[in-house]
Amino acid sequence: MKLKQGLIQIYTGNGKGKTTAAIGLANRAIASNLNVVIIQFLKGNYDQKTIHQNPKIQYKRFGLDHKKYGWLEKDVNGKTKNPYLDKFKECSKKGWQYTQRIIEEEKPDVLILDELNPALYFELLDIKEIVKTLKNKPPKMEIVVTGRQAPRELIKLADLVTEMKETKHPYQKGIQARKGIDY
Repeated sequence: MKLKQGLIQIYTGNGKGKTTAAIGLANRAIASNLNVVIIQFLKGNYDQKTIHQNPKIQYKRFGLDHKKYGWLEKDVNGKTKNPYLDKFKECSKKGWQYTQRIIEEEKPDVLILDELNPALYFELLDIKEIVKTLKNKPPKMEIVVTGRQAPRELIKLADLVTEMKETKHPYQKGIQARKGIDY
């Protein structure tokens, strides 16, 4: 590892740009010859060609195609609902097992855990296990966690927390996501 000190960063909030900020950090890191691993949770059908095409970034996705399996949401009682909830849990658990292996064996300089926050919000993973692992990360490893609904336990643990706030969005005018700009 090349960093003298690794911190924990969180990019959260309902605004656009959390993953984009993390990928920007990944690009900065590889330009400085740092080893970068990106692990995506929940995203199953997003086009991430730039990540795949960059041989300096190790990338793995653990998610389901939302067109087939739908979106996760909570009911009025705060319980996660989706007819394929078990599949989402299984995918997330595989992603977390992979993450633990990466932390223990490969020890990248920068580890980005994209959309880990919503996986915790929807109770697909055990927050206590995640906090324990992150507390015991190698001291020179930078970890970036993205996604809406960052749990307070992670916010408390983190060294840097940035909240993206939506003030105005093109969706409000009926403008759909645009390839090359929004995805």
